[in-house]
Amino acid sequence: MSRDHDISVLNGLTTTTLDSMKGYEDAAKDAESTRFASMFADFARDRGEAARALQAEVTRLGGTPETGSSFLAAAHRTFLDLKQAFTAKSDKAIIAEVERGEDHIKAKFESALEDGDLEPQTTAVIREAFTSVRAGHDQMSAIKHSMA
Repeated sequence: MSRDHDISVLNGLTTTTLDSMKGYEDAAKDAESTRFASMFADFARDRGEAARALQAEVTRLGGTPETGSSFLAAAHRTFLDLKQAFTAKSDKAIIAEVERGEDHIKAKFESALEDGDLEPQTTAVIREAFTSVRAGHDQMSAIKHSMA
């Protein structure tokens, strides 16, 4: 168990979580339905809280927490497709892209939770943050399938 490894994993998740927060903020601005706009804004706030928890754990471990999203990084391009969906101004298109982003972030958290080299407290913080991620993923998936 290495603090550097924990910090690296946490900062990677923080970046992805901040990307997700930004994606939800964009979706909230561009949603046609006030119901979806409100829901996206709520998820953006939840992701902000999850990112802050991950950052706090990095600080506890003596590291420097990631504070920015990687919005243009290749590994996190998923939410960039939201911009394309927004040009259509279709809630259905926005939901589909948000759900794709949710698949991406869910996979990143699941991979981290399977990492046996993390300290137990780090894993606990990741598991807690994953609660928001899983809820967002499941809700987006349900909405997407209900619109199909």
